[in-house]
Amino acid sequence: MARFPPRITGSRLVLAIAGTIMLAGAGLAAPARAQPEGPILIADQFNNRVIEINPATHRVIWHFGNGSDLPGPNSIVGVNDAERFGPFTLMAGTGTPPGLPGCSDTVNGCPDNRVIIVDPTDHIIWQYGQAGVTGAGPDQLNTPVHSVFLSSFPGHKGLHVLITDQGNQRIILVNLKHQIVWQYGTTGVAGNGANQLSNPNSAELLENGHVLISDENNNRVIEVTPALAIVKTFTAQGTVSGAAFASRLSNGDTLISDSNNNRIVEVNANDQPVWQYITNTMPGSNPSPLPTRAVRLRNGDTLISDQFNDRVIEVTKAGKIVFQQGTLNAPGASFNQLNGPYDAKVIGDFTGLSPPFDFDDH
Repeated sequence: MARFPPRITGSRLVLAIAGTIMLAGAGLAAPARAQPEGPILIADQFNNRVIEINPATHRVIWHFGNGSDLPGPNSIVGVNDAERFGPFTLMAGTGTPPGLPGCSDTVNGCPDNRVIIVDPTDHIIWQYGQAGVTGAGPDQLNTPVHSVFLSSFPGHKGLHVLITDQGNQRIILVNLKHQIVWQYGTTGVAGNGANQLSNPNSAELLENGHVLISDENNNRVIEVTPALAIVKTFTAQGTVSGAAFASRLSNGDTLISDSNNNRIVEVNANDQPVWQYITNTMPGSNPSPLPTRAVRLRNGDTLISDQFNDRVIEVTKAGKIVFQQGTLNAPGASFNQLNGPYDAKVIGDFTGLSPPFDFDDH
């Protein structure tokens, strides 16, 4: 059995991370990127790795994950999400179902079920969930698909991680002592009633203290209060099918990855579509690429993880592709190749980055 490095827990991790934050002088907000073109952090799902690339050269300049389909101290399986904060990288090891690339077990699949924080030397310094263990008990997850590092959450002091625990049908807020201190969704119950979700795929803390949840199989994005009340629902007027991700834009609109419709759609406060981009219109495209993530950049462009087209693209408001990492509908692990990229973010420049919100109790 692989030996894992000791995890930093409790106050030691708080001090390590908080010290880095203080040295940065700007809370969790990463510095503005020097150039509009990068670097970009990509969750390269079926290659079982997270990579940081230089978009000018398309070369990998950092990575975590040795490609193994067994979760370990140097591997991550079926990674769906990654976020850089300070020098640390937060990743969601979702695991891979049987029959999909990157998993050699065609019967049982390749579970991971960990959310991890990795330091610049590629050591796991914090972890929630147990490698390869599927469950809903203490320190257990079932297909975690998204995670966000938070410096504040209403009613809860200190540093936390907001985890979308998809297979358990819930969003959980976990402190660094591995305690669940807030939850939306009834554990193990899929539904669309009060405090119910169906295959949730992401959750973001908004500046107003609410949580924006992509409730994938309910084909909706909901905004809920810390008291678990739904205050807004977004469906692009009933057209969304498979809400894979959502974020609140600076203009008040909501950007939704409408995966089953192969589009990214922006809706206003009245749920009216005001912009969209469809990812399967190019010659040679996968007819159903199921784009999973879209983030709006400071320059107004949108960075899209076009999953089964095996590429990450940056598109302008006019729909022009101005950057592409990966070859259209051609999975691989060689130079400028990806395999089912699930998430991509320009480091320090993406909606969904958790600002150091100044809640009263922090």
